[in-house]
Amino acid sequence: MVFLVMLISLAVAGLWDKVPMIGESVHAAFDPSLGVLLDWNVVIGLLIITGILNFGTTLLHKYVTDQNLLKQIREEQKIVNEEMKLYRADPTKSVELSKKSMELVFKTMPITMRPVAYTAIPFILLIRWFGDYFKENPVKIFGFLSGIWAYIIFFIVFSMIFRKLLKVH
Repeated sequence: MVFLVMLISLAVAGLWDKVPMIGESVHAAFDPSLGVLLDWNVVIGLLIITGILNFGTTLLHKYVTDQNLLKQIREEQKIVNEEMKLYRADPTKSVELSKKSMELVFKTMPITMRPVAYTAIPFILLIRWFGDYFKENPVKIFGFLSGIWAYIIFFIVFSMIFRKLLKVH
């Protein structure tokens, strides 16, 4: 399912310029809403947009994933990582612990990728819209960041804050 959504997302991103209806539809939805916020004040508008989107995706992640299972797996990963530090000199034990660590990573992937199925296409459309918006309205946020880089940095910061506040693993 996630793989299919990712393929569709990539197709949408790739067809943005080739199929005008895609970009025009997204602009028709985002220009009068998000565009107005950015036109009013780029920094504050971008903070509001990023904050709302990140809060929504954090809530989605919290309630679509099995938080208890993720917490348990992450605790196991911490233990394995600590053991790996202790047994660095022992190649046999290191290989064994590395395999266990990879197993834990592969256990978390299907759990953490589920929210991607719900957000991939909208976020691809949003990123493409931001690209068009900031191409037409070039701006440097804080004097040096382009709009899309500011969005990415704001998103990371909000993500850390909301994940901590909402106790999302």
